[in-house]
Amino acid sequence: MTPELLYVAYSAGLTWVMLMTASLLRARMWTPQGLKFAFGNRDQPPESSPVAARAHRAAKNMLENLVLFTALVLVARLGGVPSARLELGAAMFFWARVVYFAVYLAGIAYARTVVWGVGLVGLGMIAAAIVGG
Repeated sequence: MTPELLYVAYSAGLTWVMLMTASLLRARMWTPQGLKFAFGNRDQPPESSPVAARAHRAAKNMLENLVLFTALVLVARLGGVPSARLELGAAMFFWARVVYFAVYLAGIAYARTVVWGVGLVGLGMIAAAIVGG
C-alpha cells in the first residue's frame, strides 16, 4: 500500500477517534447519568460543555475535510500521480489534523486556524500534483 493511501486509512481512524471523543464528552460517559444516556435512545441530550462543543465542531470539520482528502488522494492514485509527489501533502494533512484536534480541544483559537491552514496546504500539494500531472 502506498504511503498516501495509508494516510487516508489513518485519517479515517482519526475521524473515528474524533467522533467518539465528541460523543463521549457530550454524553459525559464517565458519569452514571452519562452512561445511561449513552446506552439509551439519546432523546434529551445534556447541555454541551465548551470542550464537548469544540470536540463536536472539530469532528464535523474533520468529516468535511476527510471527504476532500480522500477524493484528492484517490484521483491522484487513479490518475497515476507518483507517490513521491503525494506523500508529503498527505503527511502534512494527517499530522496537521492530529494537532488541530488537540489545539481545538484546548481552545487555542489562533493556533487552531494556523494548524488548519497547514492541513489545507497539504490538500493543496496533492491538488497541485494532480494538476501538474
